[in-house]
Amino acid sequence: MGTTSPARDHADAEVPVSSGTLRGVLREVPTAVTVVTATTGGGPAGLTVGSFVSVSLDPPLIGIFVDEKSSSWPRMMHAATFTVNVLSGDQQELCARFATSGGDKFAGLALQTSPSGNPLLPGVAAWLDCRVEEMRKLGDHHFALARVVGLGTAATAATTSIVFHRGALHAIP
Repeated sequence: MGTTSPARDHADAEVPVSSGTLRGVLREVPTAVTVVTATTGGGPAGLTVGSFVSVSLDPPLIGIFVDEKSSSWPRMMHAATFTVNVLSGDQQELCARFATSGGDKFAGLALQTSPSGNPLLPGVAAWLDCRVEEMRKLGDHHFALARVVGLGTAATAATTSIVFHRGALHAIP
């Protein structure tokens, strides 16, 4: 079966959608909360990413979208690999820490190193080591398509994850 595209007969009747209206509607869609980390020439770097998506199981591909205003992404965007740290339900402080600009976001953390050499945050629900396949600018975000080259989950089945929904963080089983 082939693909089809929507009819464009009513293109003139389209009403522009404001970013505020779109944000209001998208509040209803829960999103995973992750911290993406990389090792750069200037040391470890990381940022909170709420736009993480599974792209393909075969080959294993994921995608992340990073706001163009991010102060951490310029250091990370040239790294060949990055690690997606899926935050546990009790890691709201880490989410906030990596969502801020400046400072040493890794201070005081008992870090491990992923197989690709990136910071692996303690206590995460899961992690994915990724090799960058493609980068592009899409609207007001940068999109990184990456191949999963390693992964793991928390040692205990009782670990919860965090989602962002209706403007707040929520732990889910």
